[in-house]
Amino acid sequence: MVYDVIIVGTGPAGIFTCLTLLEKRPSLRVLLLEKGRSIKERKCPVASGETACVACPECNILSGWGGAGAYSDGKLTLSRHTGGHLARYISDSRLDSLISRVDDTYLRFGAPLDRLYGTPSTELRALQELAARNRLTLVSSPVRHIGTDICFEVLTRMYEHLRSRATVRFGSSVDRILAADRRAAGIECEDGTRITADVVVLAPGREGARWLDLEASRLGLTRLTNAVDVGVRVELHAAVLEHLTRVTYEPKLLYRSERFDDQVRTFCVNPHGQVVKEYLKELWTVNGHSFAKSKTENTNFALLVSTTFTEPFDEPIQYGRHIAQLANFLGKGVIVQRLGDLHKGRRSTPDRMGRGAVRPTLRDATPGDLSFVLPFRHMANITEMLEALDRIAPGVNAPDTLLYGVEVKFYSRLLKLSQCLETEVANLFAVGDGAGVSRGLVQASATGIVAAEEILSRLP
Repeated sequence: MVYDVIIVGTGPAGIFTCLTLLEKRPSLRVLLLEKGRSIKERKCPVASGETACVACPECNILSGWGGAGAYSDGKLTLSRHTGGHLARYISDSRLDSLISRVDDTYLRFGAPLDRLYGTPSTELRALQELAARNRLTLVSSPVRHIGTDICFEVLTRMYEHLRSRATVRFGSSVDRILAADRRAAGIECEDGTRITADVVVLAPGREGARWLDLEASRLGLTRLTNAVDVGVRVELHAAVLEHLTRVTYEPKLLYRSERFDDQVRTFCVNPHGQVVKEYLKELWTVNGHSFAKSKTENTNFALLVSTTFTEPFDEPIQYGRHIAQLANFLGKGVIVQRLGDLHKGRRSTPDRMGRGAVRPTLRDATPGDLSFVLPFRHMANITEMLEALDRIAPGVNAPDTLLYGVEVKFYSRLLKLSQCLETEVANLFAVGDGAGVSRGLVQASATGIVAAEEILSRLP
């Protein structure tokens, strides 16, 4: 029960921490703790089309080896300008180098070499100019698309590579972080088991953001306000965005609303993809997938409004949960609404949904009215951006476009971290999305490398 390094969470941040440590020091005793399941045991009845969500105690979409990224679209955004805040801690040149290393590692474990989009081209420049003329910013970011199905294969190879080199325990929920004299000392699991180590790396992912926030408060760590992203997932015919997705695969569009001067952005675009539900501690939210080997007739993407609160309120995670709970209360889960019904101030019904031209890929969403769920400010920002998007992609703002709600991205309140992502407790590191440092696969993976390289420099 004594290790050199304990890593809490086996998402991309935790995996890359372990990969980096053991590639340089194979003799290290490393323990990875994961409250979810092994990659081969992560079976979701919704994703497989077997049945509706059965509310597993630990959602197999969000928890387990690979983290939420295992069931994501598997997009590697190869730019320091998107996907996180790691540039606050390290130089641009080092971040560029880390992004290249992360991409090379995914390729080494089986990511497709030929599925790279968004590289500089005449077509891309023309799309950026079109967006700019309509008060939108199209962020230029090379994207390597792995696909949800191939992403599983890549993560399986990573697991097989590490399972004989490190100790991996699934179904192990960490209750408390142990510290003595402001130094990391190990962890205590929910079953009371105590495991000691000189170094602890916290990589709980977005699903563990709430736990990390509570533990940071208990340990007296300085916590900084972070944004919470709340919005909807939009679904429409794939042809509407084909001229964008063909060039960029994931068009990252930013908009500054006229009414409230808030930033609204597209996120997680899934060409020919599928909308899915996620279950998070008695809470249903919505997300999207896209597969490399199978396609639907629809494309889906999130429209998110970023909100950063000022005093006296400092509970952004609770705020996001409250909005999602309201949707669950009104719709017994996820709500879906035709955009035309929203504009007319009426709820969608099964009959109106059936007459629509866009067939929902999420079958057990409840037709309803999202105006009873989302705050007016958020709804006004979203409808305003849909109008802007329609000017560069006619058909986005059509009556049959579907809105699913709600989609919430939880990030832990930012901890005060050093340049090597160490907290105010010595040898206690916080990495990945759950720590609020990253917002995507690439920068989450890179944070693991940053922490691991610092740990290696300290070990005898």
